[in-house]
Amino acid sequence: MKKTVILISMLSLFIMSHAQSFNTFPVTTQKPPLHGRHWMAVTGKPLAATAGAMIFDRGGNAVDAACAMLAATCTMWDVLSWGGETQALIYNPNTGKVIAINALGVAPAGATAEFFRNRDMKYPPEYGPLAAVTPGTPGGLMTMLAEYGTMSLREVLAPAMQMAEGYPIEAQTANSIERNKRRIREWPYSATVFLPHAGEEREAPSAGEIFVQQDLLATLTKLVEAEQQALKKRKSRKKAIYAAYERFYRGDIGAEFARGCQEQGGLITAEDLAKWQVKIEEPMMTTYRGIEVYKLQQWTQGPVMLQTLNILENFDLQEMGYNSVRYIHTLYQAMNLAYADRDFYYGDPAYPPEEPMQGLLSKEYARERSKMIDPDRNDPAVTPGDPYPFEGKVNPFTTLLNAWQASARNIYPSDDPQEYERFLGSFQSGTTSIETADREGWVVSVTPSGGWIPACIAGNTGVGMSQRMQSFVVDEKENPYNVVEPGKRPRVTLTPSLAMKDGKPWLAFAKQGGDEQDQLLLQFFLNVAEFGMTVQEACEAPSFKTRQMYSSFGDHQKVAGGLVLNNQMPSWMRKELASMGYRLSFQERTSGPVNAIGFDFDHGTFWGGSSNYGEDYGIGW
Repeated sequence: MKKTVILISMLSLFIMSHAQSFNTFPVTTQKPPLHGRHWMAVTGKPLAATAGAMIFDRGGNAVDAACAMLAATCTMWDVLSWGGETQALIYNPNTGKVIAINALGVAPAGATAEFFRNRDMKYPPEYGPLAAVTPGTPGGLMTMLAEYGTMSLREVLAPAMQMAEGYPIEAQTANSIERNKRRIREWPYSATVFLPHAGEEREAPSAGEIFVQQDLLATLTKLVEAEQQALKKRKSRKKAIYAAYERFYRGDIGAEFARGCQEQGGLITAEDLAKWQVKIEEPMMTTYRGIEVYKLQQWTQGPVMLQTLNILENFDLQEMGYNSVRYIHTLYQAMNLAYADRDFYYGDPAYPPEEPMQGLLSKEYARERSKMIDPDRNDPAVTPGDPYPFEGKVNPFTTLLNAWQASARNIYPSDDPQEYERFLGSFQSGTTSIETADREGWVVSVTPSGGWIPACIAGNTGVGMSQRMQSFVVDEKENPYNVVEPGKRPRVTLTPSLAMKDGKPWLAFAKQGGDEQDQLLLQFFLNVAEFGMTVQEACEAPSFKTRQMYSSFGDHQKVAGGLVLNNQMPSWMRKELASMGYRLSFQERTSGPVNAIGFDFDHGTFWGGSSNYGEDYGIGW
């Protein structure tokens, strides 16, 4: 009997060790995993993945391909546009380091808390010109390409320019335009682009119809012209790309963007555009059981996943079992603690006050927070902690911290179904994600967003403006670090991810979906790190979602105790979780959508994965 137990234990260890390098026994998934030896490209739309494949086939590296995929998704209005924002992590095999790209726009000069309060706004608006921060994606794309790519801007933009000439629009985008046509009509430049059948019963394009964007094509052509003119003057590839950057932000494109924004009531000026610049930063990092996990800085919600992992290191998750009641409860409570800190402490590090990130990401602080988890009950009144003592400082906002919960903005499903549906729409609203890797070792993870439908297009540029201003607050009582201020970046939900193991890239992963992003990325990561799933299995595995943190959109509400479970959750587990104080709701699909690339150390190959719903998918070679 003793020998049998030993043999079973040894077999379990053997399976787990092989699972860590993605060599599990065959398991059926709804989507087949992708395999590649030379490169991998995974994103939100098959056409955009094809754009990446085209670049790889022409000799580009993973950065070149990611830029082409980004350009394609923006041109397709894959819940984002060219006027939005780009956030990226890049692994540079030449230095062995992870680089962070901050291409988030800033509040324009006139955007003050007083400006919005004087208009009886609790938060900046969700839509229209006043919702816009300066466009970041063009600058982000060109900076990544110039600094880390190998190809010209003309080569990388070629697929997107072909699409701007006309591409068969997908049903998802076409129907979104039709649903939002009433708001789109309010903005003349948007109506011209999005409603080619104005006055007819269906004013939006139909699925499969050729969707043409002449103004956007003209803008992209101007960028390529600027690059090519610089090359004729014997400028380097890098300087030529930055010549296009200059034309967008300080030339005729920027002038038209600012004019079109102000004509429609927005605040962005040519000076705002000229002052803005992309930042290349150091990422945030923590270790989880020896694995290095990288996220962007606190101008995103990314560090919240690092905080949660620090808390969860104090628990034996494997012993609990995947998606058991104890497992769900423990992860939920750990996220509660970390997200409460996010809601109060995160903001733009370029502006005072300085966020206490050293304390928030310390293992000691995580241990103290973990002690607050009640193993038997949900805590609907969870509050931010005080990380300042963990960096040897005194909290300057103790008074605000003590009064924080008094102004809680809770919403419950049973109170107003329509309001709850609006809340869900903003809370889980999607964008896209881009993951690329190549055999030279370059790895890219991008979560771009902004300028989604219904987008207000700025003048004759064809560029939809961002709606990211709504992620600011106007009252320091909610978050003294994230109060709207000219030149400041809002704290956003967008959060690409990279993980390193034994000094090498191990996972690149990201997802769309607002405040859900780091919740589901956390569970994806644990699916692989703790339970040995392949990336495709981890992408499809049913997850759960918490609604207990404040939404970063709309009216910034939350559902205290809100827990979303997969429809397949058995009734006895539902009863047990409800008895622990959770307000349950259910969804058919709860796995993401996550896009990911895993690195098989044993065979020197890539595994690509994507959740089993939506249009996210990829291609590898």
